[in-house]
Amino acid sequence: MKLLLDNNLSPRLVRRLLDLWTCTHVADLGLERASDVAVWTYAQTHGFSIVTKDADMGELTALRGHPPRVIWLRLGNCTTDQIEAALRRHHAALTAFHDHPARGVLELR
Repeated sequence: MKLLLDNNLSPRLVRRLLDLWTCTHVADLGLERASDVAVWTYAQTHGFSIVTKDADMGELTALRGHPPRVIWLRLGNCTTDQIEAALRRHHAALTAFHDHPARGVLELR
């Protein structure tokens, strides 16, 4: 699974999660100022699932279908360490989500 981390997440998560997934941050691609539609389209074209705290990405997937898949982190205000821990804790759910062809958005709480 390839994860594209949205601008509302720390770029430091990339190196922290590389033992589990292929990860890239939008800033690494020059997309830090890009619109949600541009990020969504990039993810679709390049086979990424988007990890975000932004509800708009899930709404785009609801309107346009998937791919890309969206992992919506509904964790409230939290640290990068807490986000990393949540993604690790939900590793099995993320894998099952990726393997399920009908699902486009996964909410993690």
